[in-house]
Amino acid sequence: MENNIFTNAHILAWLQYFSDNADVDLERVKILDITRKNKNLIPTVESHRSVLVFTEAGHPDIFYRMYNAGLGECTVVYNEGSEPSGPIKQNKVYDMMDRGINASAGMLILNPKARSTFKFGMNNHSFAFGSVRYVGSEIRAVILSKMQIDPQKNLCVISGESIAVEAAILGGEGTVIAVEYNSRDRKTLEDNINQFGLNNVTIIDHVDEETMAGLPVPDVTMLVASASMEQEIKCLLKLNPNMEFVIYTLDFKVAAEMPALCKSLGINDPDIIQISVSKLNSKNNFDTQPAPWIITGKAGE
Repeated sequence: MENNIFTNAHILAWLQYFSDNADVDLERVKILDITRKNKNLIPTVESHRSVLVFTEAGHPDIFYRMYNAGLGECTVVYNEGSEPSGPIKQNKVYDMMDRGINASAGMLILNPKARSTFKFGMNNHSFAFGSVRYVGSEIRAVILSKMQIDPQKNLCVISGESIAVEAAILGGEGTVIAVEYNSRDRKTLEDNINQFGLNNVTIIDHVDEETMAGLPVPDVTMLVASASMEQEIKCLLKLNPNMEFVIYTLDFKVAAEMPALCKSLGINDPDIIQISVSKLNSKNNFDTQPAPWIITGKAGE
């Protein structure tokens, strides 16, 4: 079988097969064809109790990656071969770590501990160690909520590595264009993409018409304010004159100048907030985190 050949007829046949052979409520099954571009297996299994996965032969470490992501207790219901027929088998993911996929087929993955709600603001310890100094999880949660992510949106994230990762998990049907100027930060981002099993992130090293050519046009851009910010915004507005922006800065002067800059770029009525987070430490004192300004606005209105 070749990529993207799972037609409606194939899907219905596999649904009928699992209906006849497994104790599962098909009304609640999420269908995921990972032979298609931008489909994320691990985040989908994490958030659904039943996932019918269609995959091509290969993926030698697919179950190891699931186990490494904390999904070892999930049950895999499958058969041998490429057709929905014959004896059915089931094993825990932790029992399948040493095997890959030997045929293009469907498999049912059951996760009774799935979370069905969006979880904004992952713990920083969940991310790969590397060169990136991650923003606090509470502040990341606010930024992600300001981006108003939904599964179909295409997003651009500039110098916001952990934002790109979490946005890719939340927006499983769209593409995240992650811009990282520093090669070490790109390596850390690649480690996170591998760790979370993400297939919907495209990494580029700067923003201009050449690097953005052929990529999905973003609906929303989140960026960390920098010397190249104005050039980046102008380039993105050529792609989407109605772009929504979420801008992060720790610099008061930059925040104070944002209304004038936004007006000159056609981003009307920007909303500017400052977030301060303090956490109680082991000595019963409060440690205050850096308090950024977050600017949001939409062009073309």
